[in-house]
Amino acid sequence: MAYDIVAIGNPVYDIIQTPNLVTDGRILSGCSTNALLAARKLGTKRVGFVGSVGNDFKSRLKADLSSRGITDVALKTAEQTGGFKLVYDSKGNRTLEVLGVSGRISPEDIPPRFLESNYVLLGPILQEVDLELVKFISNSSDAKIFLDPQGMLRKFDAEGKITHSCERDIMKHVLSLVHFVKPNEVESQVLTGETDPYRAARMLVEWGAEIGIVTLAERGSIVYSEGQYLSIPAYPTVAVDPTGAGDTYAGSFLVEYGRTHSLVDSAVFASATASIMVENIGPDFPLDESNVRRRSVEIRPQVSSHR
Repeated sequence: MAYDIVAIGNPVYDIIQTPNLVTDGRILSGCSTNALLAARKLGTKRVGFVGSVGNDFKSRLKADLSSRGITDVALKTAEQTGGFKLVYDSKGNRTLEVLGVSGRISPEDIPPRFLESNYVLLGPILQEVDLELVKFISNSSDAKIFLDPQGMLRKFDAEGKITHSCERDIMKHVLSLVHFVKPNEVESQVLTGETDPYRAARMLVEWGAEIGIVTLAERGSIVYSEGQYLSIPAYPTVAVDPTGAGDTYAGSFLVEYGRTHSLVDSAVFASATASIMVENIGPDFPLDESNVRRRSVEIRPQVSSHR
């Protein structure tokens, strides 16, 4: 039986600091991790996880994932576990400092059983996913590929400070192999050079993705496919910790898309789910589908579309 979602990308253990709080030590996070946690909380049962982790956190990671319903995992042992110190200012601007870098994920790290999946979610954190891996998945699996490109656009210096850059020819090739791509607003600018998120979303599709999504934090998100734009509102809330909102958007989008194949319904559902994530900190935020549905109903009338 095929998996519903297989998430590929290194887990991290982060320190998060906002004007309202500081985490007590390092907590589980990561793009692929947060996305899959959201999918499990929303009822997706057949999931797989691939990533690399150091021995310092390997036992803890297995326990953390298992206790949250993710038991089918393929973990590559790296020299250290990935992680960031994330500091948010009062305006929501974020700086990242590298605490650890884990290893690259290669084709041989993916168990053959994971290639039989409806969706593969690629959620790299820091250069662990590359064109070779995307080619392998595209050639070896019938799964639709969802790419959150954040980790493919990050570099870090000797002091552990993160910068963003893009090898555009390589990323164009990557996008020609995926079905969905979801950068945030800053990442879309790095990818395309476009400051207008509508034009950026269109360019992502022109480069080969079937569906381009640009998330805009409290301004919602933009979805572009087949010549049509969808403007998706955010559910109004107070963000305690925005870390992982885009990851949660990705996982919940795929949950609803797998059920409905509706772009509008899936993006609204994802936006509503992300609003719950930002009201909390860490991987144990309460996520009840009835609450997501209620918020979806409230924001659905505000969706607009145009060509």
